[in-house]
Amino acid sequence: MSSDSESENQLRRDRDLAELFEWFAQNENLPQEIEPLLLRRFYQCMYGHVEDTKKLIEVNYALRNKHPHLFIKRDPLDEDSRRTFDYADILPLPGLTPDKYKVSLYCFRDFEPSKMHHTEDTRAFFMVTDCRFITPDDLADPEVLSEGEVQIFDMKGTTMRHISRLTISTLRAYVKFLQLAFPVRLKAIHMVNCPTYLDRIVSVVKPFISEEVFKLIRFHTSGIDSLYTFVPREMLPEEYGGSAGPLATLRAQTQKVLTEHRNYLMNPNHWHVEKPEKRNGRSWKLFN
Repeated sequence: MSSDSESENQLRRDRDLAELFEWFAQNENLPQEIEPLLLRRFYQCMYGHVEDTKKLIEVNYALRNKHPHLFIKRDPLDEDSRRTFDYADILPLPGLTPDKYKVSLYCFRDFEPSKMHHTEDTRAFFMVTDCRFITPDDLADPEVLSEGEVQIFDMKGTTMRHISRLTISTLRAYVKFLQLAFPVRLKAIHMVNCPTYLDRIVSVVKPFISEEVFKLIRFHTSGIDSLYTFVPREMLPEEYGGSAGPLATLRAQTQKVLTEHRNYLMNPNHWHVEKPEKRNGRSWKLFN
């Protein structure tokens, strides 16, 4: 791409983002504030199409306000959050893949099913992602945004007792948000260390997942080596044969980010829409 084309694209992006900021500030169906980097993610997710970006933003905040116990009423330092982070890891991994995808890892540290509290755990997941969306994807090049999202779920230790603790309403809200409102494009979901009864687990969750998203799921049933085809080893923790450092270090970094952004996560000006059901004397609902 020529320098003239790059300059034109930059000017168009700046103009579009300025328009989106003004639209956001004047839209009574949205919160009062949005971080510039988060707005950029919405815009990039919609391939720079302004009207599609507006639709995605409205769906995002409509779903948040429909499920405030997952997205708004939260504290990364409270007892529920501590309980989640004590037994499980929710970790954005450093850097980007060659395709400029961001990778996140989810795994149990304690396999006792009674430690799992699905709704509180889901709330913790969204706190981690909300922090990630306002921090650079690659510290080596802060201006570069990921082109997509890759998720790794380590199923080691997962039993049907864990599956029985799923809350259906929470699972529905999680999947709907991921499919309709995420400000990044979901590119792949890798399930590693799959148990022999994987088919029983899939039969429980598949009804809640769209066919489009289900096609993104890859089950690694014979070791972890097949994961390296998709995710560079240097991005993975040492425990997964990588060189990104031990899980404990990545965990400490994630907790530091959560603590630093606690006020942001808990500030209603960034999330809460004031009385979204009553605007201009009419009902405003995206979802029944």
